[in-house]
Order: sequence, then structure tokens, then C-alpha cells
Amino acid sequence: MANRRFHLLIIDPQNDFCDLPEDLRRGNMPALPVSGAHADMLRLAALIEQGGAGIAEISVTFDSHQRLDIAHPGFWRQDDGSPPAPFTLIRAADVKAGKFRPRRADALSRVMAYLEALEAARRYTHMVWPVHCELGSWGHNAHAAVRRAYNQWEEASGNSARRILKGQNPWTEQYSAIRAEAPDAAAPDTGTNTALLARLGNADEILVAGEAGSHCVKATVEDIAAALPAERLTLLVDCMSPVAGFADAQQGFFDDMNRCGARIATSADILPELRANAGEDA
Repeated sequence: MANRRFHLLIIDPQNDFCDLPEDLRRGNMPALPVSGAHADMLRLAALIEQGGAGIAEISVTFDSHQRLDIAHPGFWRQDDGSPPAPFTLIRAADVKAGKFRPRRADALSRVMAYLEALEAARRYTHMVWPVHCELGSWGHNAHAAVRRAYNQWEEASGNSARRILKGQNPWTEQYSAIRAEAPDAAAPDTGTNTALLARLGNADEILVAGEAGSHCVKATVEDIAAALPAERLTLLVDCMSPVAGFADAQQGFFDDMNRCGARIATSADILPELRANAGEDA
């Protein structure tokens, strides 16, 4: 009988974020592969397979976008009428100066309000990403090994892993599974996910894994730590990696969470605890 409630929160373990080898892509190309993500997901899958009996609950988030999304090139136009390249930063001042504009002229005031709110929050500058995690696409699907592992956990435990879609609203970026970066009062889906916070609040310990450590994991954990005791959080740092060029952001996040009382651990550190929690020999 398990004594502690471990809740495993898997953030965006999706094909589009994984640097999958060619034999697993089957002709598909990940849109935004994170170096090291495939190995991260294999370690995570092994942890679930070997320690799943000690896990009380699993939640899996899915970055979920429309084709025309404020974070995708097709939403925008440059001053010459072409869409901006992926990884372009757009600030409110750039739009005011005419360097960028929304493709739809009637969206200008809404876009300006979003950019100004995002910049006021001082967490991220708006980034144009490659089209990624489009609903219905191969890239939106979970990494196959991770999906097999949590499917096996579902069969063994009789409980369902909760699937949580985020980012469906095309008017605001949503790295965090808890809330959009600039919530829209007229769009409840961009506000705080109180149901997820309540489920996490029932856990003795929240194990966090997923991609990418510099963005969606970071934003989600920061929002959880603002609502729940950080001491309940354990970051599985060998089950997450940063977007290229953002390694410092991930390390700063780890350092901040450690100072707040979160635990920094590896899947190898946690496996004996899960097995002991299930009454199994480590």
C-alpha cells in the first residue's frame, strides 16, 4: 500500500519537441526539436515502467495550437508583406513602428494589448516559433515510449492519466499549463486552471518532467510554486532539456526553484523512492 501520494506531471512530451532518430520519425520531421529530448523521454518512460506502482496520479499536458496562432509566422506580416522567420522576437514598439503587423488589420488593437500585457509581466518577450503542435498533427502526439509507459500505468492502476490541452487560444501565448502568459478576461480557457492546481494540491510530492525546461516546464512550475508550497515540487532534471540558446534560462530556473525549496533530482534518484512507496524492493 502506497504511503505517499506522488503526482507525476509530464509537460508537453510531444513529437514536435523531440529530437527523434530517423527510424522513429517515419518520414515526419519534428517542428521544434529540443536537443536531448528523446533521451529525456526514454528515461521518463523507464521511470514510469519501473516505478509506476508508487505513483498515485499522472497528468500529461499537450501544447495545442491552431495553424494561425499569434506565435506562428502566418499570423504576422513584416513591412514588406512577408511573414517573419521563426525565432523572430516581436515587441510592442516594433508593431508601433510598423516593422511588424498582424495579418488581419482588424486585430491590431487586440495584438497591441497582448504585447503590452506580456511585456508588463516581464517573463518573456514574444517569440515567433515554427508552426508546432498543430492540433491533429503527428507532431501533437505524445512521444511513443512515454505514451506506452503511461498507458501501461493506466492498465495496471485502473486510473486514467489526465490529458490537459493548453495553447488552443490563438490570441495569446501559453507556455504554462496553469495560465496563459497574458490571460484574456473574455476567454476563460486562458485563465487559471484551478482544477489542475486542486489536483496537484492533493499530492504529497509533485514530480515534474517534460519539454522544454527553458519554457513550458519553467513557466508551469513557476505558476505552481506561486500557488502551492514549492517544497512539494521535485524537478526531474534528467527528464527535461532547454531550447537551443536558452540553457542559461533553464539553469536559472533550476537555481530559483532550489532556493524556493523545490528538490532537484534525477529519475535514478526517485526510482527507489517510488518502489519503496509501492512496497517493492528498491
